[in-house]
Amino acid sequence: MTTARFVSPSLSRVSPSPAGRVSGSSWLSRAGVALPARPHGLSLHLRPPAMASAAAAGNGSPSAPEDSTALSRIGEVKRVTKETNVHVKINLDGTGVADCSTGIPFLDHMLDQLASHGLFDVCVKAKGDTHIDDHHSNEDIALAIGTALLEALGDRKGINRFGHFTAPLDEAAVEVILDLSGRPHLSCGLSIPTERVGTYDTQLVEHFFQSLVNTSGMTLHIRQLAGKNSHHIIEATFKAFARALRQATEYDLRRRGTVPSSKGVLSRS
Repeated sequence: MTTARFVSPSLSRVSPSPAGRVSGSSWLSRAGVALPARPHGLSLHLRPPAMASAAAAGNGSPSAPEDSTALSRIGEVKRVTKETNVHVKINLDGTGVADCSTGIPFLDHMLDQLASHGLFDVCVKAKGDTHIDDHHSNEDIALAIGTALLEALGDRKGINRFGHFTAPLDEAAVEVILDLSGRPHLSCGLSIPTERVGTYDTQLVEHFFQSLVNTSGMTLHIRQLAGKNSHHIIEATFKAFARALRQATEYDLRRRGTVPSSKGVLSRS
């Protein structure tokens, strides 16, 4: 029997950066009204759209106090079965810190790539029946990561939603396109030449992403453009995935906290 515990996102304070200077003479708008001079080297402190000002509330944005308050998006999941015991915590607004001990050394290395290149803080602790093989642990870790992502994203207001990145690693190159749509779909076009990298069964790469997609509600396309070395191909995949996910989860400042969908909602349906 599987159990899961979810932890709601927490709030953290972010100090505002100093305002930049505006120099030069005034310029005129098309209406003939004098406006402030064009800024040169302006440094702006931009709040996440979820914290946009009340003036934008008419466009579906929540009101917020004038001080700078940033939302720290954290998902935490515990998944316990007869085969595995998995604890995952992910902070989408982290700094790239990884603390992963899965019992599968190569997977630990790949999760380090997810944290480092996505700038997520990723903690994964897992114990499983790896004396049989890595299949159950690989699957349940991915399921838990997907669930933690779903929890951390919340209603997904203000995010870019889409991500696209191509990562090279020596002779290998892998393209990843994803959509945080709420609709799980995986298209995986990897051609990994060996059955194993170290002790890791390379068939488990696609299974990892399929499991993650299933619980996160993500549309994910992975396409291998080049590659002969199995390690390079898989690592390029995780790096491209990390950067595409980072792009998709980051805030679109023009969206002003609205849901990035013409339907007005992104849900698992």
